[in-house]
Amino acid sequence: MSGSERTSEGQPHAAVVYNPTKAPLERIRTAVAEHERRLQWRPTRWYQTASDDAGRAAAGQAAAGGPAVVIVAGGDGTVRAVAEVMRGTGIPVALVPSGTGNLLARDLGTPLNDITASVSVAFTGVDRAVDVGVAEVEDEDGVRRVHVFMVMAGIGLDAQMAKDTSAIAKKRLGWFAYVTPIARSIVANRLFHLTYRIDGGRSRSTRAHTVIVGNCGTLTGNMLLIPAAVIDDGLLDVVIMRPAGLFGWAQIGTRLTLQSAARRSRFTRRWLSRSPDLHALGYVQGEQFEARFDTPHAVELDGDPFGHVIRARISVGPGALHVRVVAPLSPAS
Repeated sequence: MSGSERTSEGQPHAAVVYNPTKAPLERIRTAVAEHERRLQWRPTRWYQTASDDAGRAAAGQAAAGGPAVVIVAGGDGTVRAVAEVMRGTGIPVALVPSGTGNLLARDLGTPLNDITASVSVAFTGVDRAVDVGVAEVEDEDGVRRVHVFMVMAGIGLDAQMAKDTSAIAKKRLGWFAYVTPIARSIVANRLFHLTYRIDGGRSRSTRAHTVIVGNCGTLTGNMLLIPAAVIDDGLLDVVIMRPAGLFGWAQIGTRLTLQSAARRSRFTRRWLSRSPDLHALGYVQGEQFEARFDTPHAVELDGDPFGHVIRARISVGPGALHVRVVAPLSPAS
């Protein structure tokens, strides 16, 4: 064995899990090869997702090879599937945003629309331990499943949007693809009954149009839904939307618009802090949310539909996933 081969044996390697329908593969390969050469890493190993598997199998194969980092090139659904496998392993995941929303990447400050910059973060960034949402759901036949999410779990409008919006529409129109299903749902304004409790506390009953359990706070279109959401605080934020007709929807729309504007305006933040809570838009925080529904309802995790459920237990896995993020600037910088 040559000296160069012995040196190569001790060097790390990266793995890339990519969605071939979304990722600009040749541009990613070029950027990865440049960092391999510059850092003298071993050749990167590449794993493609399948039409019937968003990334679990590919992530399992990648993890088995002992990579220094697993780079995920795809949308939030691909990231979610990879996180399901990588949580608890200690192997960092890096994001090359290639989807419609890229909500986790936005929350973590990963470069968007810049393949070279996001690949650079994968090789030279720092690792951050972030929370993972764990959803245990049960359908009307008593079949139970466990899945994770990184951004949000939704029941009601949120889940129906995921079900009714095609991948082609999302690719062509971006977040505008959601406008029609949102409008239909607002006009219909169908409420459902649920019984829920937070952290094993007292059970409460309510009627809701939409329930969202968030690990991150920003929706598609950069709309801030959950101002208090922090991805590494060990807590989940539950949003219950229960508008009484179009006026209630107007209240919700106004509040969400102001919350989004508050990120840039001190005056708006001050005004919101003094505003009364809305019955139409309720917030609660905790480590676990349990709910039972009178009839089966669609559920979505990070934008992908996961069938209909009658019961859900959603909890947080604090710091369960390591994500490679942009290194902070040094004081000298």
